[in-house]
Amino acid sequence: METTKGKVSFYITAVAYLLFNLRLAQDMMGTIQATLWQILQTAPYVVGITCVAVAIVQYMAEGEKVPWPQRFRLFFTIGIFAGLVYAIYEYTGAGIPQ
Repeated sequence: METTKGKVSFYITAVAYLLFNLRLAQDMMGTIQATLWQILQTAPYVVGITCVAVAIVQYMAEGEKVPWPQRFRLFFTIGIFAGLVYAIYEYTGAGIPQ
């Protein structure tokens, strides 16, 4: 990730992760709290899936370690998908108890 293109794409992925996990509220403080709660709810699952994916990639590469920037990029990508699925679940009303 020494190239500028690699750094830019890394930061874009991180911002997209935050954007997909963004939860809007009436005010800024409520938005920040809801977003942090969303990230805290999905983080354990995303970390677990990322660990399994990294283990599979390392196994396929005959034990060669995956660099940390690529691990974070994989975490952000899986987190984007988790945030999207959870947002669809919430916005369709399935997450609201009746």
